Amino acid sequence: MQQTEQWSVRDDRPYERPAESSYTWLIPAFVVVLVVGGAGAAYWWQTKGFHGWSLSSDAPAAQAKAEPAPAPQPAPPPEIRHPLPAPEPEAAAKPLPALDTSDTMVRHGLVDLMGRKAFAEMVLPVHLIRRVVATVDNLPRPTAPRRVMPLKAVPGAFAAAGSAEAATLDAANFARYAPYVRVLESLDTRTLVSSYVRAYPLFQQAYRELGYPKGNFNDRLIEAIDDMLAAPRVDGPIELMRPKVLYEFVDPDLETRSAGQKVLIRMGADNAARVKAKLREIRGALLAAAERRP
Repeated sequence: MQQTEQWSVRDDRPYERPAESSYTWLIPAFVVVLVVGGAGAAYWWQTKGFHGWSLSSDAPAAQAKAEPAPAPQPAPPPEIRHPLPAPEPEAAAKPLPALDTSDTMVRHGLVDLMGRKAFAEMVLPVHLIRRVVATVDNLPRPTAPRRVMPLKAVPGAFAAAGSAEAATLDAANFARYAPYVRVLESLDTRTLVSSYVRAYPLFQQAYRELGYPKGNFNDRLIEAIDDMLAAPRVDGPIELMRPKVLYEFVDPDLETRSAGQKVLIRMGADNAARVKAKLREIRGALLAAAERRP
């Protein structure tokens, strides 16, 4: 017996990679979101406990008046583990747009990379860098809410095999992830990372605006990749339960994994292994870029 539930999936058709573009700089962070955020939906993601900017208002919340507290001692700045080098002189000569006006450049880049139809079907074309940064920051956490992701939620059918009392994750679901795995594998890692280094100031600015005035986004990106690489391989049936509206893993070790790891688990062991292989390439290129810093 097969049970179905609506959740976000993408078209299973592969997307061919267009010719290389000078706007591919968004992708080292975006591919993490593409595979994890695009193929995984709000299937068991909740909205509490996440870190993200407000989509409804940019105004800070009003603060209640209180007696002034003693000035705290300044904390030492956090160590930057993976600083990136300055862009090459020829790249630095081309100024980046302001973060608030960067969507046009990002849209052109993603259309060149993904194709116009795929972009229109998959991507929310506003606040793109801020959405990518917020999503990457949330992936190692217990939840990664859809409302800050840069990708659209497209309806589709999630299948759980068995009865309501003894449900398992239907292996038919794994095929939904195949297009995203193929997109990830097709990307030229060296070009992506060198372009990301050029545009890094925009990512860093968005990360500091998110609430980390002394944080380093590249460190957080590598942390998110490392967290996904630590996801366990699950080859056997994955048991599910449905205590309320959403399915959960029966195994408490799986259920307490991060949002990013849960997506790798439910995309199937073979797909997850291919994703991890590409993430290792990206991680290696990011570390190599950091080592080249003068």
